[in-house]
Amino acid sequence: MSKKRRQHSAELKTRVALEAVKGIEPVHAIAAKYQVHPTQVSQWKKELLERLPEVFAGKTPRSEAQSEEREARLYQKIGQLEVELDWLKKNLPSSTAELRKMIDRNHPRISTARQCELLGLPRSTYYHEPKPMPAEELKLMRTIDEVYLDHLEFGSRQMMRWLRRQGYLINRKRVQRLMRVMGLEAIYQKPNLSRSHPQHRVYPHLLRNLEVVRPNQVWAMDITYIPIEGGCLYLCAVLEWYSRAVLAWELSNTLDARFCVEAVRQAIARYGIPEIFNTDQGCQFTSAEFTQPLLALGVKLSMDGKGRALDNVFVERLWRTVKWDEVYRKSYRSQIDAHTNLDRFFCFYNEQRPHSAFPGEVTPMEVYRGQAGLALSA
Repeated sequence: MSKKRRQHSAELKTRVALEAVKGIEPVHAIAAKYQVHPTQVSQWKKELLERLPEVFAGKTPRSEAQSEEREARLYQKIGQLEVELDWLKKNLPSSTAELRKMIDRNHPRISTARQCELLGLPRSTYYHEPKPMPAEELKLMRTIDEVYLDHLEFGSRQMMRWLRRQGYLINRKRVQRLMRVMGLEAIYQKPNLSRSHPQHRVYPHLLRNLEVVRPNQVWAMDITYIPIEGGCLYLCAVLEWYSRAVLAWELSNTLDARFCVEAVRQAIARYGIPEIFNTDQGCQFTSAEFTQPLLALGVKLSMDGKGRALDNVFVERLWRTVKWDEVYRKSYRSQIDAHTNLDRFFCFYNEQRPHSAFPGEVTPMEVYRGQAGLALSA
């Protein structure tokens, strides 16, 4: 049976012939590199040299002008593509997890390395498989979180001193790292050392001396840390100030703005539009992704002053209730487990658990719906 003759593309022939013409490598090396016979390399080189005069023979001033015009258009297109690529990179998600999801390892024409380069994602970051936190580390993080609930003024130094008095052998750097992972920061009056980024505008605090007398007058939002087996999650909630009802909440394994935006979207879809929406000055809440939809609806944005935890005191008190009444009593195995238990707890908190802020043993949702006819006790 005769062997089928191998067919070579014109592109391959041109590439091989050009390398042969350059003379940098010997013919047999070029043949081995492209897996062809040395005789073919010599033949293609000869054909290329013979046909080169034909390329220039018929060229006229008009064809040269057309060539220059075509070249100019190509350079213009390349410049446009570079501008569009720069714009795309600036508007890509900042979350590493989101960027990793955009990589297609089975793409027929763009390699994984090139996709990482286009997205500005290091290949080592894409291939990295995070290891779960040790049990000792998770236990320490829970202890720090419990202490922080009672002492919001504790920074890394004071937290380290307190832990050492409890018998922990720990240094300040480790405490700093764990508090950073949990998103915890000491509450204190900070100096105004830098200006905010123009795209991250900080809005004034509107709640000082404001009398809250009706539902949907003021909503507030914040983020807290939730421990789970092998790591941690972040919980955000939308709190209605008049009734203390939790209108919506979301869980996420990353501290980006997306899950906060989703919680606000759910709250508005279910309960309408608030007059004032209050948050702290965290980057999730100052981002355009979070603020623009609210501003488009005519909502007034309010933000706590630097280091003033009491400006959002009702949400801080909610976190204490959630953690002591629910989170610390259980050990969540996964995000699904945490979501199931927190959903059950928030239903109980809204509909069945009487709130201490109101007389008459009424629940937050009874106050929100106007079933109790009560005024807020500040």
